[in-house]
Amino acid sequence: MNGHLIAFEGLDQSGKQTQAELLRDRLKQEGRKARLVAFPDYGTSIGEEIARALSGERDYSPEVMQLLYVANRFERKDDLQRWLDGGLILVCDRYAASSVAYGEAQGLDPHWLEDLQKFLPSPSLTIMLDIAPDTAVQRKAVDRDRYERDLAMQARVRDSYRRQAREQNWILLDGERGRDEVAADVFSVVTSRLGPL
Repeated sequence: MNGHLIAFEGLDQSGKQTQAELLRDRLKQEGRKARLVAFPDYGTSIGEEIARALSGERDYSPEVMQLLYVANRFERKDDLQRWLDGGLILVCDRYAASSVAYGEAQGLDPHWLEDLQKFLPSPSLTIMLDIAPDTAVQRKAVDRDRYERDLAMQARVRDSYRRQAREQNWILLDGERGRDEVAADVFSVVTSRLGPL
């Protein structure tokens, strides 16, 4: 039985990690093999370099940053494919679309960013948790990284995510609501899109 990759996308503080964890736990309760994956994966050497850049220790151009993010996903490509081939449901906190959204928000060509990642495993389903940039600030007022502090850029990131959602038939959910209400919608759309899991 082949697995599924379910990607959560959205602005920082939109609830991606929380909803990914809740979905993984719910799938396990239902008797399915599920695993949480998050990008950037700071446990790799490229992930460590991304962390340095986000904290301000490095100053890379937007192109270099997105190439690092893409390379970070390729570091895990073989693992992702092996898990999918083994029938796991991978619940992913950020995936390929985040490079498109953040890169496009910084003036990069979204088609280039999509093309770079065409050999990564494709998501079976992408769920966007949509919040306003102001909500992200309210949810996390301190220790914000350089992307999180730029509200104008966050608005452009949201626009890119919404465009991708329209063009690629994602599920777009209102992330401004309470955790349990969003989680109920997430599980509903996963089972309706992917069938009995």
